[in-house]
Amino acid sequence: MYPDHLSSKAALRAGIDAYFDLISGDQPADEKSGKDTKPEPATFAGLALFLGFSSLQAFDTYTETGRHADVLKWGKLRVEASYEKKLHQQSAAGAIFALKRMGWNEREEGKPAALNADQPLRVEILNSGPEPAASEKDVVL
Repeated sequence: MYPDHLSSKAALRAGIDAYFDLISGDQPADEKSGKDTKPEPATFAGLALFLGFSSLQAFDTYTETGRHADVLKWGKLRVEASYEKKLHQQSAAGAIFALKRMGWNEREEGKPAALNADQPLRVEILNSGPEPAASEKDVVL
């Protein structure tokens, strides 16, 4: 069900490092085409394919329950970090979208969560003193 190189933490870590080396564009010329590789963005699907997973679902399942899930979580964190770095570029809209899809949100810590719309709000009106005067003539000093 899972790729063979997931048998050890060292092999999995080496596979993740190899993926990031490949997409960095620092690889020497490709033997088949003779062309240097160009930098590519890191993606979860790209990492999953490179590591030999047949689907993102299998990748996510292994991340949650696999023997070396901690190493794969580290790999996923590296993908997320690559998008976080793009927030400092002039146009960060794509990175913001990707990070929101990864679970980031705009809610600041310490900010109250939205009220639950299903709970009724009870309002009680209290009288705070004498009735206001209708005109200046009704005011006695």
